[in-house]
Amino acid sequence: MGSKETLCRIRTILCLLLLFCVSCKCSASEFEITQVARLGVDASSHLARKIPDTLFGIFFEEINHAGAGGIWAELVSNRGFEAGGPHTPSNIEPWSIIGDDSSIFVGTDRTSCFRRNKVALRMEVLCDNCPVGGVGIYNPGFWGMNIEDGKTYNLVMHAKSPEMIEMTVSLTSSDGLRVLASAAIRVPGGSNWIKLDQKLVAQGTDRTSRLQITAKTKGVVWLDQVSLMPSDTYKGHGFRTELISMLLDLKPRFLRFPGGCFVEGSWLRNAFRWRDSIGPWEERPGHYGDVWNYWTDDGLGYYEFLQLSEVLGAAPVWVFNNGISHHDEVDTTAIAPFVKDILDSLEFARGSAESTWGSVRAAMGHPEPFPVKYVAIGNEDCGKENYRGNYLKFYNAIREAYPDIQMISNCDGSSGPLDHPADLYDFHVYTGSRALFSMKNTFDNTSRSGPKVCLSCHCFADLFMLQKDACETALQRLLFSWYYLSYEFTTCSYFSRGIPRIAYLVDVRLL
Repeated sequence: MGSKETLCRIRTILCLLLLFCVSCKCSASEFEITQVARLGVDASSHLARKIPDTLFGIFFEEINHAGAGGIWAELVSNRGFEAGGPHTPSNIEPWSIIGDDSSIFVGTDRTSCFRRNKVALRMEVLCDNCPVGGVGIYNPGFWGMNIEDGKTYNLVMHAKSPEMIEMTVSLTSSDGLRVLASAAIRVPGGSNWIKLDQKLVAQGTDRTSRLQITAKTKGVVWLDQVSLMPSDTYKGHGFRTELISMLLDLKPRFLRFPGGCFVEGSWLRNAFRWRDSIGPWEERPGHYGDVWNYWTDDGLGYYEFLQLSEVLGAAPVWVFNNGISHHDEVDTTAIAPFVKDILDSLEFARGSAESTWGSVRAAMGHPEPFPVKYVAIGNEDCGKENYRGNYLKFYNAIREAYPDIQMISNCDGSSGPLDHPADLYDFHVYTGSRALFSMKNTFDNTSRSGPKVCLSCHCFADLFMLQKDACETALQRLLFSWYYLSYEFTTCSYFSRGIPRIAYLVDVRLL
């Protein structure tokens, strides 16, 4: 009896739901039939604004290994053994040792042949009867090396040994048990360093591989500047082909680089230095990015960013340090060397092949100048004590030397005029997707005369919270609500405590 009553109740509920849906459908149909909308469009020429060539662009920062371990194809992490600092013996992470204390001794010293990178690795093989696979060192790269079947990888390393020693270089699985590629190399005896080049062709695929350098006989060998890159980098520039293809699909018209807080550093001693990021890769000292807490060898440097802009057909936007970091800054009375440094960087990019710094660029393989026409003087530094004083020193010097360059101030001019000259100004927003909806009218009353606004809106969405669509919708609303804005939109996936997350980075410029 109870089951019949339950069945009857279910039928009653279903009937009521059906009647409700039918009534809603009828009401909706009547509404659709009776409603009339009229849209008027005024296409008068005096109301029109020209769409700029720089409507879409992208913003790169060395953060979450977007460069080192990301778009830059170098597979070896800490390739020059410099990440542990200049004092030896030093930490060689992520390099690790194959073998025990009775069979091998590994340590660093300052005997490298490279003037700006003096740290080298000394490896002494102690065993008479070494294990079958030998003893040595291995490097897992950035979370494992993605080795693909059939692809060729170019290994470059520098070595010296007082006596001839034979070694094996190989690509293996993360535990070293499966060999994907292997080659024997010989270091002749002598006191001079030699450069060794070896191609490794993968006979299998493993996304968490490692590079091994091993030996089976007693001897001592010094190693330095060990590089492994796939042979199919984009046009040989060192960029990962598949990632460049994705950027090309975006069709960006400008590229803002190299950051971000990466430009400033928590302390000035760890700020990005363009001079240290040019020239032969073996001579680049690299530096510790203390904002994002990892080492970069600066193989992806100032020159490579200019190349990337050229490859993408994008106008380079060079963001440089203006003597200010997160925790220290240079007084305006002492900023002159920094100003000279940036003028030199512009000569490197724009100067003739006969100029002092243009000749350095030409020697690197690019005799033609790069068309740098936008620079940002600092990054989010407006509130710092010396920002305005430093800014004016840079502004006046650049305006005199390069009057066509457009300069971007870090100070917000949306609610009132700036107290210093600028061609554009930054407006930075860090928020969630919902807050973006409330900002759609932010620039409705902003003056259309004077400097224009570069708006950087960073909207973060957790994939597991399913906010991605909401974030995108908010960005679309912004795009269509702010009528005269150019728009930059890039995504970067990264891991936060093992949880995949996605960050949407948007730069918008008022025209």
